[in-house]
Amino acid sequence: MTTPLRDRVSRLIVALAMTSGIMTSIIVVSTIALPRAAIAEDSQFDKMRAKIATFVADKMEKLGGSRIVYKVDTDGLRESVVTDLRDDVYKALREGKIAFSGLAIRDGGVELKIADAKGREQLARKLASAAEGLPSHALSVTDGGNGPVRLAPTDAAAAARLHELVEDSIAMIEQRLKDAGIQLASVLPDGQDRIRIFLPGMMEPERVTAVFARRVKVSFRLIDLSMPAEQAQSGTPPAGTEVLSGFKDKSLYLVARDSALDGDDISYAAPGFASGTKDPIASFRFNGRGTRRFAHVTEENIGRPFAIVLDGKVISAPVIREPITGGSGQISGNFTLEEANSVAMLLRAGSLPGHLGLVDQQVVQPAAKP
Repeated sequence: MTTPLRDRVSRLIVALAMTSGIMTSIIVVSTIALPRAAIAEDSQFDKMRAKIATFVADKMEKLGGSRIVYKVDTDGLRESVVTDLRDDVYKALREGKIAFSGLAIRDGGVELKIADAKGREQLARKLASAAEGLPSHALSVTDGGNGPVRLAPTDAAAAARLHELVEDSIAMIEQRLKDAGIQLASVLPDGQDRIRIFLPGMMEPERVTAVFARRVKVSFRLIDLSMPAEQAQSGTPPAGTEVLSGFKDKSLYLVARDSALDGDDISYAAPGFASGTKDPIASFRFNGRGTRRFAHVTEENIGRPFAIVLDGKVISAPVIREPITGGSGQISGNFTLEEANSVAMLLRAGSLPGHLGLVDQQVVQPAAKP
């Protein structure tokens, strides 16, 4: 697997205001993922955020507000990791022209048979090379001799992937809160697999839980060119299609109802800048299954536009110029950097393994004045 460690930079804004003689301290933590060159070490970020967590805990009783705790889906993560591993093993076998049989997922790992000892060594080398420098992708490889091979994530890799999932979930939560108009929020890790949200002054935690009650829907759909979208909207659209509006320009698009791919096929998404124009974009990468499906769809539909749809809005509608076999793409749409970040976080929200489970929500009353 080639998914890099998540890249992000964090801005910490501490606003101190004196109101009626009482000091109110509010922490706003916001994140925008940027290229690695602009990012501090994760360990330094974690230490800084631990200090923030302590500060928030000390001030929470005085400020009052809503405390919400979510748990990431560790079972969904394990399933996603092993499924991706199987796809990567299959890709390595095909590229290396290694004869095999019985490729299957069993007991948290991938098992197969490779009769040729050189083929087993070749597969181990290819996977080790792909995981080089990525602790979250380290594998234990058991060669039983005479053909049987078992591959599974190491314990350290599983812990690193869980950390990445929590970090990705935090970035997604922060952006979706912003998109919902909730600006003042502290979103921090709480143990290994939980996330704590604190919203100072807000006494309605249900307003936040409603934001995450439904999962973001991401889909890639072909555009129907049999009639103008405006005509389809005012009349009867062709069977199996619907009219959707644009994310930013409100243009109309006649798109297939069925998805060629969906958010589960995306392994990573982040904002960035176009190499030529330096305009903000959202880039994404597919997993092994998504790469194969996207290559097939683009090969079969050269010259046709397809729509990238987020929650019923068309984010972009590029024309397929050639088969796209590399498994990655970019979304442009005259975005600001904040809009590109929002799109990337929504793509990531649609691709996160499993879902967020609500553990607790409560209102913390402000401390009584002395």
